[in-house]
Amino acid sequence: MAEEKNEQAENQTENAASQTEETSEAADSQADAAEEKKEQTPEEKIAALEAENADLKDQLLRRAADFDNYRKRMMKEKQDTYDYANASLLGDLLDSLDNFDRTIDAAKDAKDAKSIADGIKMINKSLVKLLGDKYGLVAYGKEGDEFNPDEHEAIGRVEDEKAKKETLAQVYLKGYKLKDKVIRHAKVMVKVPVSK
Repeated sequence: MAEEKNEQAENQTENAASQTEETSEAADSQADAAEEKKEQTPEEKIAALEAENADLKDQLLRRAADFDNYRKRMMKEKQDTYDYANASLLGDLLDSLDNFDRTIDAAKDAKDAKSIADGIKMINKSLVKLLGDKYGLVAYGKEGDEFNPDEHEAIGRVEDEKAKKETLAQVYLKGYKLKDKVIRHAKVMVKVPVSK
């Protein structure tokens, strides 16, 4: 029995030694593989860098193309917005144009000029109401208003002994504001106090 125990102990020792050798060989082969990876030849390094460079160039070209497409799309949308911004306004003006056409047709057979003038006044009133209510367009400039160089364009000046400050003597062309912004200055004759 002692001999069997000795034999088993020897077998276990041999197995352990064998396993240690195998483990050591595996570790050595892994270390060799790691060293091979670390120690690439210059040609391999160049090839790896070229591949990485090609990949980066491809990514850059794709992003540049995406940006260019985005820029073109934004330019088209901006142009469309600009081209069709007045579509709503023009649609609203079509009713007034139709009314003018009807007035012209009615004027051919009309015997009374007053009825034509009344029709034109009605069209004018509805057009002014539409532009004021829906779009914020406001006309300004009446005789007697105080002169404001930011809103009025003086075509001439007239001295007046009764004038205490510069006022509008006559309005040749009404001014218009879109909300608070002047889009056309009123063309006016200005009444000024007499210089002493």
